Amino acid sequence: MNGPIPMHHSMLNTPRNRREFLSRAGLGCGSLALTSLLHQEGIVAAAPGTTNPLAQRPAHFAPKAKAVIWLFQTGSPSQVDTFDYKPELQKRDGTSLAGADPKTGFFTTSGKCLKSPFKWAQHGESGAWTSEIFPHISKHVDDIAFIYSCYSRSNNHTPALLELNSGMIRQGFPSIGSWLGYGLGSQNSNLPAYVVMHGKKPRGGDPVWSSGFLPSVYQATSLDPRGSEPIKNLARPGGMTSKQQRSLLDTLRAANAKHASKRPFDGDLNARLESFELAYRMQTAAPEAFDVNQETAATQEAYGLNRPESKDYGRQCLIARRLIERGVRFVQVFADVAKTPGGGVNDVPWDAHSDIRLNHSTCAASVDQPTGTLLDDLKQRGMLNDTIVIYGGEFGRTSDSQGSAGRDHNPNAFTTWFAGGGFKGGAQYGSSDEFGYKSVEKRVNAHDIHATVLHLMGLDHEALTYRFNGRDYRLTDVEGEVLHEILA
Repeated sequence: MNGPIPMHHSMLNTPRNRREFLSRAGLGCGSLALTSLLHQEGIVAAAPGTTNPLAQRPAHFAPKAKAVIWLFQTGSPSQVDTFDYKPELQKRDGTSLAGADPKTGFFTTSGKCLKSPFKWAQHGESGAWTSEIFPHISKHVDDIAFIYSCYSRSNNHTPALLELNSGMIRQGFPSIGSWLGYGLGSQNSNLPAYVVMHGKKPRGGDPVWSSGFLPSVYQATSLDPRGSEPIKNLARPGGMTSKQQRSLLDTLRAANAKHASKRPFDGDLNARLESFELAYRMQTAAPEAFDVNQETAATQEAYGLNRPESKDYGRQCLIARRLIERGVRFVQVFADVAKTPGGGVNDVPWDAHSDIRLNHSTCAASVDQPTGTLLDDLKQRGMLNDTIVIYGGEFGRTSDSQGSAGRDHNPNAFTTWFAGGGFKGGAQYGSSDEFGYKSVEKRVNAHDIHATVLHLMGLDHEALTYRFNGRDYRLTDVEGEVLHEILA
């Protein structure tokens, strides 16, 4: 048959008069409203591509956690000076380290054992060892699951940071916070699903928390909470009323919606529309969430806000709790610790290339009290049960010395710990060798960490995929094992 195929009138279902048109239109709008309400209540799932991309979505299975706070210790603490006690290293100080490779790190090491300059003690019923530089964290070892056998694929800060966030050592892949936003949506329509806090940005900068090839609506909201304007360009322009701004956004939405209707397969357009609306809603919600002055003087004191060495990191930890409390799903704090007048840290915190004692003492003084208080605070508020707290750096440090008293980068062994959200308090998993130089038992990489966190959030890491350039991608690539032994 030549020409167009004729359609029957009933197939087009065209209204025959104005009354019928209004009746059908009203029914359609009512159905959409009902569906939206049912979706918000979790009774029905949202149809893909038809609702807010940040709308809350059901998990694959019942989750044990609903939020994550990742306390990222930028620059990488030394495992053998913090949580991985090695008596043999103490005994063999200055002697040759068997199997040492001077090129393990970023520079060159001596091949001679360097003992920890700190005293160690066991704590809690679990008997976990901690260095003397962590008197506050030490009180919580029975709430913490330690992994002593982590390893990275890179000895350089930026690739290792990318790996811990996205599973890959190169740019362009979505970070875990973006994957969680994509998989679960947001719990608060007035705040982002994913927030990153930092002072000076870590090596790698914005790509570390990128949404990669996921729609840009899942990108982290990155901010520096030290100043008077944590989120740049959020305030309404001077002289513009709320009504005027709403009218401007409505006009913009109409124009963008018309543009998007001609491009139904462009997911970024809907993401862009939602980003405008989220920014508008955040103008009221965000300032309140970031206002730590609403907390009691005792709470601010406990987080270390009155101490110059811990005030910045403490503020970030306190804001992290306030954000999680208000429904933000994933918060990352990148430590930017205070420097001593004598130069206690380099431009990268915890990066102790020359003086492990001064560097780690200074860094610990900044993060220990706020971290311990955060665990206390979450526990007292009943939030630790469903909030995962992660603490660690992007790799470890060498057991042999760099220079006379420093340690170089070491991708072969480092310690990461977890608390709350379904982790087994007091658990101790894996091990490094007797010098803490290489992880040897139950080795754990970024994919294993990501698989485990996704599992506790109710997501199957093998099922959480996104098709890009003809291939289904996932956060854990083709690897990753859930670490069931350290789960409650």
